[in-house]
Amino acid sequence: MTSLNSDGVRFAFGTLTALPVRVSRWDRPAARAGMLCAPLAGLAVGLLAAAPGALLLLAGAGPLLAAAVSAAVPAVLTRGLHLDGLADTADGLGSGKPAEDALRIMKQSDIGPFGVITLLFVLLGQVAVLFELYGRGWAHGASGAVAAAVVARLALTLASRRGVPAARPEGLGAAVAGTVPPGAAAVLAAVVVAGCAAVGAVTGGHGALRFALAALAGLLAARLLLGHCVRRFGGVTGDVFGALEETAATAVLVVLALG
Repeated sequence: MTSLNSDGVRFAFGTLTALPVRVSRWDRPAARAGMLCAPLAGLAVGLLAAAPGALLLLAGAGPLLAAAVSAAVPAVLTRGLHLDGLADTADGLGSGKPAEDALRIMKQSDIGPFGVITLLFVLLGQVAVLFELYGRGWAHGASGAVAAAVVARLALTLASRRGVPAARPEGLGAAVAGTVPPGAAAVLAAVVVAGCAAVGAVTGGHGALRFALAALAGLLAARLLLGHCVRRFGGVTGDVFGALEETAATAVLVVLALG
């Protein structure tokens, strides 16, 4: 069990980040453990994104620079794979073509107009919200960056639960699709939402409630996109996972900007 947990952590960090972690196993048990460890990888990414933003703000920089850095770090730590998946999924959905043709469009190396527009507005939205959060103080901005990253990876855990098929017989989607037991996914979701509420409590006021609602909103947004992708493509792919991650993160940040 200890060995499998270690393999799961390696799988999560090796597939969901660009950190120098070697994936030691690529089988279904390791994939299940890895996707259950996905929020842990999100926590690492979130902390690494929040730290420079908070330090810049404390050093006297403006909230816009802090926001831009906190939005850029996750892209660097994933080599832009999740953003690329978001763009490819947008092109596939926007094409309006049958599943086979849409999946072929998603595998192409170029990015079409739907992908470019989606990337532009998602990144603009993330920076705009982080700018507002950092404008309230470094703790607000840093907490928002951490919560968004953790919930975004939790969305991938929930997308890997049993009953969600893979759209292709190969790739990350096929490796992890249907590996996570629904009960384990539900328990992990409850733990993450509670953790987000605890992080929000640091910001004072109704922070705990706001962060919990933001986490639930992020998961709901990812769930709606997941359902649409399964209907359109017949299942999940690595690109769909990237789109789910960015969608959940953006939804969390947007809700945190409200109220």
